[in-house]
Amino acid sequence: MNIRDLEAFLAVVETGSIVAASGRLHLTQPGVSRRVQALEALLRTTLLDRQSKPLKPTPAGREAYEHGRRMLRAFEDLRAALAPDGVVRGELRVGVTPYVSEIALTPALDRLRGAFPELTLRVTTGWPDQLVAQLRRGEIDVAAYCLPAGLDAPDDLEGAALDLQPLLVVAPRDLQLPSPATLQDLARYPWLINQDGCGFRSVLRRRFEQERLPFHIGVEALSSDLRLSLVARGVGISLATRAAIEGSPARAQLRIVPVRDFEPRVRAWIAHRPPAGRLAGPIGCLREALAAAFEPSDMDEADGAPKSTSGDLGRCRGAQATENVGTL
Repeated sequence: MNIRDLEAFLAVVETGSIVAASGRLHLTQPGVSRRVQALEALLRTTLLDRQSKPLKPTPAGREAYEHGRRMLRAFEDLRAALAPDGVVRGELRVGVTPYVSEIALTPALDRLRGAFPELTLRVTTGWPDQLVAQLRRGEIDVAAYCLPAGLDAPDDLEGAALDLQPLLVVAPRDLQLPSPATLQDLARYPWLINQDGCGFRSVLRRRFEQERLPFHIGVEALSSDLRLSLVARGVGISLATRAAIEGSPARAQLRIVPVRDFEPRVRAWIAHRPPAGRLAGPIGCLREALAAAFEPSDMDEADGAPKSTSGDLGRCRGAQATENVGTL
């Protein structure tokens, strides 16, 4: 089997088109098509449903994709193990939830690029259930996401729990609410929250259902800055971390509302399918950088100042020489 033919097929499945796959692989579109056709001829089956848009694998194609992704990973592990310079190359496909992307991803990726400059990073966003499904299908290599406190990563994945994040109810500064408020007080107002699938939203919905209280969605928006801006304008109330509130341009118009018997928290997780192979070092580096970003500040929690992470890059660089030894 020609590895290049397999790479072309995987790229078409992952991008959904010959055009996008040719851009990823730096090949002409006819070149990508010929490679996929060569793989189909070798396997004596049709791998792509060419009538669908975007292109989708046939049932045989889905099976070939699963096996092909594992074969390509094994080949990349072998190539990395035998490389005379010991440098990790290839791709690291990272999936994150919007909250992780906003709060911790940029410094973590900066450290990862500094430690593994030959590694190509591809980042996608999604909700926890989507990312777990993508991990299982081999579409991404590692996922960073948040779950309500008390929920763990699936047993079939290798996961590391990061820090617990307290969530705070935030309202317009001039909204007349008792302090502390009750959930019944909050049930009168619309919530500005992420789309369904978000850990924040599931925390809220579960608790309101437990109390048999109405849970009204006013606006669904991915950006925490947008939600907090709408809160400041009096559109509704929301749930956010202290860091998001303190960093909001609308901070002066916001009020944190203590709520009786309601202290919601989410935990950040990083997970991958075992074994990590050649990507053990990069995944470990990403885990360390995210863990540092999620740690509480050494200063008083109320000041919202981020904890210094200056030592993380050095640790990540130290992992370069042992990327095939460490585990997540």
